Amino acid sequence: MNRRKVTTIQQETGTMTDKREESPSYKRVLLKVSGEALMGKGSGGVDPEMVDMVAADIAAVVASGVQVCLVVGGGNIFRGLSAAARGMDRAQGDYAGMLATIINALMLQNGLERQGLETRVMTAIQMAAIAEPYIRRRAVRHMEKGRVVIFAAGTGNPFFTTDTAAALRANEMECDALFKGTQVDGIYSDDPRRNPDAVRYDQLTYMDVLARQLNVMDAAAISLARENKLPIVVFNMHAPGAFATVVRGEGRFTRVIEAG
Repeated sequence: MNRRKVTTIQQETGTMTDKREESPSYKRVLLKVSGEALMGKGSGGVDPEMVDMVAADIAAVVASGVQVCLVVGGGNIFRGLSAAARGMDRAQGDYAGMLATIINALMLQNGLERQGLETRVMTAIQMAAIAEPYIRRRAVRHMEKGRVVIFAAGTGNPFFTTDTAAALRANEMECDALFKGTQVDGIYSDDPRRNPDAVRYDQLTYMDVLARQLNVMDAAAISLARENKLPIVVFNMHAPGAFATVVRGEGRFTRVIEAG
């Protein structure tokens, strides 16, 4: 049974706003964690303090009764698209990037288990010594038992981003929403770190994101979410407790949903 809520929107003066419920109710959500988020304030690699902060935030959400699964990126270690721009074969570069996501998944697993959570890492590329192969029914069963499932290696296919993997896994798990943690507190008309005049949106439709080319997720991910009416919530995950706050419907974030 599909658990997703139906929400309403209204449009005012060219920007999208929403009629939020006082206490959003989620049973199961997917959190997309970018590789860059795990860098913390560094220029690459993994910051153990950032991993611990993300793990503590996820633990708080799980403690509230929400089932959580994750898709993790690998851009802090290797980016296949960037390597392709420098002459590397694109498919080979993407496979290398998938391996980077597995490193990040293992780091997150360690952080979550230090929080006392039971976890499973499942990969789209078989790597039996360190993780389970991705099997949808098994993943659902893990979540029903209260385990945090970390999906690594993207979709297992080159030319698809981990954003697309996040939309795919969220739909397969019948999640109520896809939460994407970024470095800013929502979706803006431009990068607010470079353009102080960038406009922040409280709510958008999928078509708004595609038509305005708001590069919060790639077009394939947005289209997949739109086809299955999967809400996307974009927020800044660099503050302690940010994920738990947004799951409660509080704080600053942008929600992407179907037009009302």
